[in-house]
Amino acid sequence: MRDQDNTQNLSGKKRAVSLLSGGLDSTTLLSYVVSLGYEVIALSFDYGQRHGKELDSAKKVADFYHVKHKVMRIDLRAIGGSALTDDIPVPDMPLGEIGKEIPATYVPARNTILLSIALGLAEVTDSSKIFIGANSLDYSGYPDCRPEYFDSINKTFNLATKRTVEGGSIEVEAPLLKYSKADIVRLAAKLKTPLELTWSCYSGKDKACGLCDSCKLRLKGFMEAGSLDPIEYENLPDFYSDYVVNRK
Repeated sequence: MRDQDNTQNLSGKKRAVSLLSGGLDSTTLLSYVVSLGYEVIALSFDYGQRHGKELDSAKKVADFYHVKHKVMRIDLRAIGGSALTDDIPVPDMPLGEIGKEIPATYVPARNTILLSIALGLAEVTDSSKIFIGANSLDYSGYPDCRPEYFDSINKTFNLATKRTVEGGSIEVEAPLLKYSKADIVRLAAKLKTPLELTWSCYSGKDKACGLCDSCKLRLKGFMEAGSLDPIEYENLPDFYSDYVVNRK
């Protein structure tokens, strides 16, 4: 990762908005942004997703880092069209098939909607950066997690605000974009990120399901990083079970 800019707000501190879902990627990202010295506003969204477990995790993570935490409520259920916001089953897909096509868990235009709200918050709070934990390796195939998407959104956002038109800047950065899940787990370990507080599962039960795309990709990351996931699972896919047995 490259060093970030030294743009400062009127208080003398660099300020940034960091999107925080409460999952592995966004939590590791937050720990990274904090390590850079930014005054961070963690931004989470209650958008009508299947459960509130990830928002509970986001609050715990924000409290751990003692950062401002804002939860925006919007209704993407009114749009629907996703297994996360509609009455559509969450797929149980073999690991090797994940990412080959856009899955039912894709939420239409989610990143564009969430980043647009983050842009407004960044302008009002004098933040020069918006950080998002998207990654395009070991991911589910969402179109709004690709490098070309972020290139485009930055061009649009540069035209979209009073701040940018008058010579200031607000830049969307996705530092984890080209990281594998294993890379993210390693970075989290280096930063001493509290991954035991995180939640990545599409299920809202007491334990992560171990069956959805998000659980499988997360467990694959821990396996390839040579680590053990600190959260509990109802089920463990065979590849991870074998890995745990072989570690003993």
